[in-house]
Amino acid sequence: MISNLYKIVMKILGIEYGKGLLLKGIPAIFNKNGASIKIGDNVTIKSSFLSNLVGLYSRSIIVTRAPGAEIVIGNNVGISGATIYARKGIYIGDNTCIGGNCKILDNDFHPLEAEARNKLLADPKGGDSDIVPAKEIYIGKDCFVGCNTLILKGTVLGDRCVVGAGAVVAGRFEAGSVIAGNPARVIRKIDKKYDIHDTI
Repeated sequence: MISNLYKIVMKILGIEYGKGLLLKGIPAIFNKNGASIKIGDNVTIKSSFLSNLVGLYSRSIIVTRAPGAEIVIGNNVGISGATIYARKGIYIGDNTCIGGNCKILDNDFHPLEAEARNKLLADPKGGDSDIVPAKEIYIGKDCFVGCNTLILKGTVLGDRCVVGAGAVVAGRFEAGSVIAGNPARVIRKIDKKYDIHDTI
């Protein structure tokens, strides 16, 4: 019942979502004026502590922070207690799983230079987004992003990539890469389509 009410709030906020959206707990979704959030069909967003037995630290947070920013989440995507925060753009392909407590951030939140940070902090409206380094993130189809990962600005994950738990990811990775570590690197490639019989 509460999740249905929240869907009405999402509509009021101009957030587009497809059929079959399942909310387990109430996420925090905010769309800046002039930005857009689009959520595909049959997406599951988990936000309550026991909705994922990894144990979620917080509700899922999906936020556009600057005019022109865009978040596009494909069909059949699962998100568990993740933060998806865009000043430019974050794009997540169909059938991708975003594990518990992941952070997907297309920006640095603050400039590197102290003078620019001070300017940002002095602005009561949150500062000029143009001075915050940001670059789009692309996560392909059929990816699996393990729990407690950090996906940094400019990252591109090809289709079917697997990201190990706790990885800190930056850069471009080819389709079918298994990525782990801090900084994350390719530890192997998935070079064929496995079915259940391969593991028995």
